[in-house]
Amino acid sequence: MKIKLALLIGLLVSLAGIADAAPPQPNIVFIFADDWGYGDLGIHGSTFCQTPHLDRMASEGIDFSNFTVNSPVCSPSRVAVMTGQFPARQCVHQHFQSIGAHINRGMPDWLDPQAPMLPRMLQEAGYKTGHFGKWHLGSVADSPTEDAYGYDRFATFNGSGKNEIKKSGLESVDHAVEFIKEFHEQPFFVNLWLHEAHLAHYPQEKYLEKFKYLDEQERVYASVIAEGDEGVGRILTLLKELGIDQNTLVVFSTDNGPEVTRGEEHKFHDKTKVGLGGYYSVGETGGLKGRKRSLFSGGIRVPFIVRWPGVVPAGKTDTTSVLTAVDLLPTFLDVTGTPLPDDYQPDGESVLAAFKGESFVRTKPIYWEWKGGDRQEFTWPTLGIQDGRWKLLVSPDQQKLELYDLVNDWAETKDVSDSHPEIVQQLSEKLNAWKSGLPQAPSKNALSKNRKKK
Repeated sequence: MKIKLALLIGLLVSLAGIADAAPPQPNIVFIFADDWGYGDLGIHGSTFCQTPHLDRMASEGIDFSNFTVNSPVCSPSRVAVMTGQFPARQCVHQHFQSIGAHINRGMPDWLDPQAPMLPRMLQEAGYKTGHFGKWHLGSVADSPTEDAYGYDRFATFNGSGKNEIKKSGLESVDHAVEFIKEFHEQPFFVNLWLHEAHLAHYPQEKYLEKFKYLDEQERVYASVIAEGDEGVGRILTLLKELGIDQNTLVVFSTDNGPEVTRGEEHKFHDKTKVGLGGYYSVGETGGLKGRKRSLFSGGIRVPFIVRWPGVVPAGKTDTTSVLTAVDLLPTFLDVTGTPLPDDYQPDGESVLAAFKGESFVRTKPIYWEWKGGDRQEFTWPTLGIQDGRWKLLVSPDQQKLELYDLVNDWAETKDVSDSHPEIVQQLSEKLNAWKSGLPQAPSKNALSKNRKKK
């Protein structure tokens, strides 16, 4: 009897030891920069920017060349990340601005906090959650505070104003660093949304000195990109110092393509406290057509680097996996072992297999809806669909369309709609079916009356 009891005790001790040895849930850090072009990274062939920290991050992980965001401007692009659904499902078609602008656009004044929300899902799974940097998911005086969306800590600009920080400098990184230090002994999720390289530009003197050999425009822009890259480096260094590097997934991307270069000339010596203007927005698309506000590749195909030592293979470039921003929510939940809510309908899918360097074939189409107008050369498409190798772009009146074979034409240089009418028909039917299933935006009169009641 004593022998059996001793064996039982030994077995329980062994099981306890196995449980103690089980690896903790992985941490996630998602770094979302602003208005970077695909070609702004050194590893992507930038002609004047230097990104040593991001280049190193790619050498220690995977650089994906076929990642797209779900809008060519900031607010709807960020809605896709937060909800895992195309922003049109939340009637968010452009950036949050003012009540009047929202009425004209058929938009709400902020992202509904009751919508499916990545940080809340992770918070309910036991994660400490933090959001630092840009918000821009609501821009009127009575918008909800960031904790209503599932954050334990936050410090933002373009946010609710409850814990406001400056756009310029790397104050957002400072807050992220303190958050990680505070919670590094338990699972955490961090959204670090950098200001760089959005207008206005606030170049630091140390970088202006470093890039003084460049011309005026490139000097300012390279300085701003270098500042964002510095923030990435600080996070990677901190993870190693805390001994949690091996248990932390770090993802870097940006919300849309580079800003359009303005024609007006603002000399460097005229710099004021409000920052420098679009004359210095000379980001590079890496040869892709279009820029910010365009559904062509230059507006929505952006850098996407994934690093997780021991899980994500090092030094790989993935040119075949087709990933998009709405995939982040199901992927991050998959990483943490958290099931999707029963009543949740994701527009994306888990791409964890691709993160692990395994074969990944997309099963869901990607849709875009953009209501920003067509005042520039490449901003005429308002609807788009990518399904497999094919991408179809359609004008607001559906009288103009273009089809691209992305396998043979990554940069979208040749419209092949005339030679593939059957593909145009198939994609048009899918696009129309998707569009018809979207929620109807309330009329301007209804929106106006609703806001008056407030």
